Amino acid sequence: MVKVAIYPPNSLILADLIERKGHTPLVLQKQIRQKIKDPEIDSPPMNITEEDPIKGLKYAAIEVPSGVRGRMSIIGPLIDEAEAAILVDGAPFGFGCVGCARTNELSIFLLRQRNIPILEITYPKNRDGTFLMVNQINEFLDSLKEE
Repeated sequence: MVKVAIYPPNSLILADLIERKGHTPLVLQKQIRQKIKDPEIDSPPMNITEEDPIKGLKYAAIEVPSGVRGRMSIIGPLIDEAEAAILVDGAPFGFGCVGCARTNELSIFLLRQRNIPILEITYPKNRDGTFLMVNQINEFLDSLKEE
């Protein structure tokens, strides 16, 4: 079983495909769930802990907008944990979106810097493209089992 980072990091479609192949998807929803269940936070998910901005500084400099640092405090550990990654370019908001172009760019840059297997695909525009994308993802995930 391989821990697979996905981008967009909140895509339920990608998470489901990864789980069906027996791997662990590293997704934003699980990180947010931990935050909501944390007794240290008074009114989830609006509040953050004192450690969160410090965690974000590991991935983004102090000059970077605070929203990027805040998002990276959640996404960064997923990137660190990843043993493989699937990046989907050009996905619409409904497929999964962080909503911050700078966070997207930084996250994808950090994933590419890691020495892990990465599948980069473009979001399909038609039915045939969708079948091709799913087949590419399945082949990629199957190849991870062999390594």
